[in-house]
Amino acid sequence: MKRIVILVTFLFSVNAFSQQKKPNVLFIISDDLTTTALGAYGNENAHTPAIDQLAKESTVFTRAYTQYPVCGPSRASFMFGYYPNATQTYGYVSGRENVGPDRPSMAELFKQNGYFTARVSKIYHMGVPIDIENGSDGTDDPASWTEKYNSQGPEWKAEGEAELVQNNPDGSIERKGGNVMTIVKASGGDLAHSDGKTAEKASELIRQHKDKPFFLAVGFVRPHVPFVAPANYFQPFPYEGIKLPKQVENDWDDIPERGINYVTSVNADMNAVQKQKAIAAYYASVSYMDAQVAKVLKTLKDEGLEDNTIVIFTSDHGFHLDEHEFWMKVSLHEESVLVPMMIKVPGKKPAVTTSFTELLDLYPTLAELAGLAYPNAIQGKSLVPILDDPTQELRDFAFSVTQGGKSFLIRTDEYAFIQYDEDASSGMELYDMKKDPEQFTNLALNPAYKAVILEMQNRLAAKLAEVRKNDLGITYREPK
Repeated sequence: MKRIVILVTFLFSVNAFSQQKKPNVLFIISDDLTTTALGAYGNENAHTPAIDQLAKESTVFTRAYTQYPVCGPSRASFMFGYYPNATQTYGYVSGRENVGPDRPSMAELFKQNGYFTARVSKIYHMGVPIDIENGSDGTDDPASWTEKYNSQGPEWKAEGEAELVQNNPDGSIERKGGNVMTIVKASGGDLAHSDGKTAEKASELIRQHKDKPFFLAVGFVRPHVPFVAPANYFQPFPYEGIKLPKQVENDWDDIPERGINYVTSVNADMNAVQKQKAIAAYYASVSYMDAQVAKVLKTLKDEGLEDNTIVIFTSDHGFHLDEHEFWMKVSLHEESVLVPMMIKVPGKKPAVTTSFTELLDLYPTLAELAGLAYPNAIQGKSLVPILDDPTQELRDFAFSVTQGGKSFLIRTDEYAFIQYDEDASSGMELYDMKKDPEQFTNLALNPAYKAVILEMQNRLAAKLAEVRKNDLGITYREPK
């Protein structure tokens, strides 16, 4: 009898240990963050110590790409695990509208497997600044979360020194709402603004739920416009010291009309000083966001959870900072589609990988790391092999779309190929990324590259056929 009791006690303790070791997931996402604004990705003028330190502890992906360089469709894609063209999700929606009630989101999968799941601020699409001003949900997916929290902030109405640097050539307009480059050097501290509140709530949830497995999604809205941050974050970035990107005369002459971005220095009527101020304010916004990331990561460490928590940091897409005289996102050029991505897994060695990866790879990766079965229909690829060996290459190229799923990018090691419309009726772009990484010379009409164009078009046609053939059925693959 004594032996039986001992055996039962042993089995109970093993089961309790396994439950305790179920990994937490801390998913941190910034909004509109380009790789070129982070120290970890080579910007020596950036002030991003928290993200840079996380990079040193993570696998850093240097060639991770968004599937759609706009907030709503990008987030719908990686949260549900499907390419935008598979689900026809191109707008400011959650994605649930098109995938239906029976296909779980990434967060919902964890919820179905006993995790506490919570959203703090923007994970699915949320209008910035309007939903932030109102403290509203945006186009959220309630099925994903056990709990959800919004982080209301004053945004462009914040008290402090303000300046509109877009479509304001004479400087007569101090500030303007909406999706425009209003700069506010705000009075008050971190907690006066949305991201400060987000960090505080995320830290509170970590402390409250540290004893059970959690999937905590933390969405920071900076550096999305308006460029608002407490004034002290602007001090390291005097605009006079900002070096503007290299420009090439008549740069747009070989770009199809559809390839000219929707916001440019020309149609925004920006002078050189306004450009410098915009970039300086973007860096200040990134610095403020980084400081909030630091708070959340410190809480994780203080609560003794680092050794049992997978940490992800990424962005929904990149952001143009005057490259080619472009601003904002939407374009399929590198600064708009390349995203920062780093994954820290307890027990895995830090590394840097150049393997092509896509944001929708996060869903199967996190599911596999947590030992969860996930839907076979998911179109991403698990990155676990790369986390084990950073020299592994799972993809030959990255694929992204924009403009309602009618403009396409095939990004290989050597080339970036952009095609507007499936029949290329609105033009093409081809860049040699070895010789011309800044994408100044469009080779699409050069007869010497006819074979390359044909190869890229064949790859595009095959990829679209693969994406659209997707069966959205509900069968599951077991974790490895």
